[in-house]
Amino acid sequence: MAAKPKLTLSVQFADPRLKDELPRADIRRWAQAALFAPAELAIRFVDADEGRTLNREYRGKDYATNVLTFAYTEDEDAETTQADIILCTDVLQREAAEQEITVRSHAAHLIVHGVLHAQGYDHEDDEEAAEMEGLETEILAGLGIADPYRERSGN
Repeated sequence: MAAKPKLTLSVQFADPRLKDELPRADIRRWAQAALFAPAELAIRFVDADEGRTLNREYRGKDYATNVLTFAYTEDEDAETTQADIILCTDVLQREAAEQEITVRSHAAHLIVHGVLHAQGYDHEDDEEAAEMEGLETEILAGLGIADPYRERSGN
């Protein structure tokens, strides 16, 4: 088994609602599973107001989104990936309910998604989206989490 890349992780609960439900050890495991190189990451859980403000200021979109990744070293030659990954608790909880999945599995998916973004993966076109979704599905399967892109029966 290959050694896992080094991870320096800060977990921040500006919105404390999920603090008990999402232990730091699980957040670390989910982030670590998506790493291909050493990383310094901050994962921050925020409420809808902070999520909306960040999305508006940095992406020009005036709504709270599920996950925002601020990657500071998207250069492939960088030795260490550095990023802030912001998860909006309100959106995370709403989407989990809509998708009829647990908050834990959705949080794991969004963290994996954010960590992949931090390492330069994107989904701007169909080819990139297929690659990124395939990686997410594979990583989540290794964590015992169902494919988030599968078709749900009854929908």
